[in-house]
Order: sequence, then C-alpha cells, then structure tokens
Amino acid sequence: MSDVRLASPQGKWILLTTVLGSSMAMVDSTVVNVALPRIGRDLDADLAALQWTVNAYMLTLAGLILLGGSLGDRYGRRKIFVLGVVWFAAASLLCGLAPNVGVLVAARALQGIGGALLTPGSLALIQASFHPDDRAKAVGLWSGFGGIGAAVGPFLGGWLVDGPGWRWVFLINVPMALICAPIAVRHVPESADGRKHGRFDVLGAALGAVALALVTYALIEAGDGSLVVVVLTAVAGVAAGVAFVLVEKRSPDPMMPPDIFGSRQFTAVNLVTLCVYAAFGGFFFLTALQLQVVAGYSALQAGTALLPTTVLMLLFSARSGELAQRIGPRIPLTVGPLLCATAMLMMLRVGQDASYLADVVPALLVMGTGMVTLVAPLTATVLASVDTARAGLASGINNAAARAAGLIAIAALPLLAGMGPEAYRSAPAFDHAFDRAMLWCAGVLVVGSVLAFATVRRPAPDCRRPECLTHGWVTAPPLEPRVGKGPLE
Repeated sequence: MSDVRLASPQGKWILLTTVLGSSMAMVDSTVVNVALPRIGRDLDADLAALQWTVNAYMLTLAGLILLGGSLGDRYGRRKIFVLGVVWFAAASLLCGLAPNVGVLVAARALQGIGGALLTPGSLALIQASFHPDDRAKAVGLWSGFGGIGAAVGPFLGGWLVDGPGWRWVFLINVPMALICAPIAVRHVPESADGRKHGRFDVLGAALGAVALALVTYALIEAGDGSLVVVVLTAVAGVAAGVAFVLVEKRSPDPMMPPDIFGSRQFTAVNLVTLCVYAAFGGFFFLTALQLQVVAGYSALQAGTALLPTTVLMLLFSARSGELAQRIGPRIPLTVGPLLCATAMLMMLRVGQDASYLADVVPALLVMGTGMVTLVAPLTATVLASVDTARAGLASGINNAAARAAGLIAIAALPLLAGMGPEAYRSAPAFDHAFDRAMLWCAGVLVVGSVLAFATVRRPAPDCRRPECLTHGWVTAPPLEPRVGKGPLE
C-alpha cells in the first residue's frame, strides 16, 4: 500500500508515529553524553565504564542496523518497527533502573538492538506508505522534525540530569513508546518487499559485531588492562574482521556485498566517512565532558552550549545539498573537514577560564559550518555512486560505517590522548588530555579532506537527486531504504 495522502488523517498519524520512533533513538544518542559525568559519580564508574556506556549502544546499533532493515523488508516494516519501539523502551527502562554500571552497559547494548530495528523502519514506513506525489514532502517533514528533536536533545538531557536525575534520560523513552506503538498498530499500513529473498546473512552480521566488540574492548582496556588480554583480544578482533570479509565474499546473499565496493567513488566516500565521523564521535563525547569537568558547566548549560552545531545543520544542510548538486561534491567534501579541523583547534581555547561567547561559541559555529558544508553532500554522493536499485544498501553501509567510526574513536581517543581511568575526576588532567584529543581529531579530519580532494569526483550527470537532503542528526547520516521505487526520485 503506497497511496496514503499526507493531508489525510491517516497520513498525519503515520508521520507522527515515525517521527516519535526515530526521535527516541535520535534523542537518546545526543542526551547520554551530557549525562556521563553524573552517571560516573552516582555509579562510581571510571572513564572506561563511561566509554562503554556510549559504545555498548553504538556497537549493537552499528552491527545490526543492516540486518534490521532486511528484517522489515521480509517480515513487515510495521511489525519490525513496533518490535523495535517496544524493545527500545524496555531496554530504556532497564537503563533507568540500573543499580550499577555493569547492568547499565548491558542495557545500553540491548537498547542498540532496539535502535537497529526501529531506525531503518521509520523512514521505510514513510517510503512504503505515502503516495509518490507526497513522499518527498513527507520525508522532508520527517527529517525536519527529527532535526528539531536532535536540537532539543542535549537541552532536554541537561534539564533532566540537573532536575529529576540522569535516570530520566532513559526513562523518558517509555511514555514516548506508549504513544508511538499503539498509533503504529492502529494507523500504519503493513508493507513488505514481495520479492523472493535468500537466507539472512546471520553469520556475517555476527562476525561484524564480534569484530567491532573485540577491537573496541582492546582499545578501551589498553590504557589500564592486562597487556596479554589486550593483545589477544585485538588479534581476535582482527581475525573476526578477516573472517567477516571472507564470509561476505562467499555468501550467496551477503549483508555487505563486496562488489558494491567496485565503485571507486563509493569506496572513496566511505573512507572519507570513516575519517569525518570518527572525529565527530570523539568530539561530541569529549566536549560534553570538557564543558562540565573543566569549564564547570552544569549538565543543562553543557547541553545548551552544543546547540549551535545542530541548529546550523537543521537550517542550512538542505541548501548545502543543493549547492553540491550544482558544483559537485569534491569541494564541499574537501572544505568541510578542514573547517571542522579548524574548529577542533579552536576548542583548545576552552579551558577552566573559558568564556562561552568568546571561546566556545566561535568554535561551535565553525564546527557547525563545516558539518553543514560536508554532511548532506557526503550522503548524496554515496547514493549517487551506485545504481539506483542499490541506493538503499549503499546508504545502509555508509550509515553503519559512520557509527562504527564513532565507536572506534570513542574507544581509541582516550588511549591516544593519555586519559587515565580517573581523568574525568580531575579538571587539569582532563583538560590536558582533551587538548591532545582535539589535535588527533583535527589530524583525522585533514586526512579525510585530502582523501576527498584526491579521490572524489562529480557523479555521472544522469544520477538522480535523493529525496532526503536535510540532516539534523549530527552523529550519523540518515538511512535511505530500499522500498517502492527506491530512495531516489
């Protein structure tokens, strides 16, 4: 069924439930960073535990998001979306009630599974349900409202942490799910891909997730763990990664078909994605801590301080996407990372006596400008670098790559910057390590810029324009699914 009109009551209900569902995952990814110092104090957690609080969620989300989209295509997008919403809410409740950091990390991993089910499903439902004449407008509204949710997220998280407490950062997902799931069941039509499917690539998904988990563990534990355990874990992670590549080459229906990387443009843009989103992941994780631990901000102040980047993304990313359509992606993907690298260097001024207006705002405005310049063109170039029929797969791979890059960065940066287990409890120690981390982030962005300049070219002139050019979610690109006539119109 794909004939629902946006102006109809059913169309409005569909838009509402998809916005609520995607906002649960979107807001959660932005508010948790703000809550980390309070979580650490209340649960007596070291820095490694705070890293796992973020990474456990990102790990299962990155490892399973492609599988989640495939489940919806095969068994029903509404069914899998509702399952994801309920799963996410149950895991959020467990996070909110966690008596210790071990339970919190485990619950965050379960949250990521729910996110992998509902994240691709929200946009897929819009694509599958709405009349073709209304689809682009519906996607634009979904993306715009999602951007508003991302902008409100850090502010809301800070208010909850300073008010009722950090546990409500997770508990707030429960009432959202109680609204979202019944609306979806009652008003959203079921849809599925009627084509014949092969077997699920469960082994590939498992090996990919295991490889990420082992490498992440090795990086986090390298700072204060047993050398033997770290080395063995790292070797096992690399071995699992090699096994993943071999399985994908031999699988009749692989989750990540190796031949898609036959497009040099697709490979190049994904390499740029790894550099850019590694820097973004490290930046937002550490900056939320820097503003509270070193600059002395409250959680609310820290969350509010980060608004300029998201607001700029929300207001101007569509225009950036249109500009890239005219001049090609090479210049935006070269200039954007350099602007973000400049912002990282400007963050070196943010210390114990930093002025918000003189030090923090200028850096975040430059950061937001760089993100506006590169994020929409990056996703559009991914979609334009493969055949239209594979655009959903291409965007899903790019989406997973972005999350995996952030995951590895959050694990590796504290090690590279020399942050000890108790660094976030000492303002001077954290400040020095933060400066080193920003230099690493800036360096990775410069590498991404050089890669883009050397490898990215203008797409073929017959490539069609993607529907979704607005990007309000700064931690990962949006997922364009394989439904209907495809994500390109």
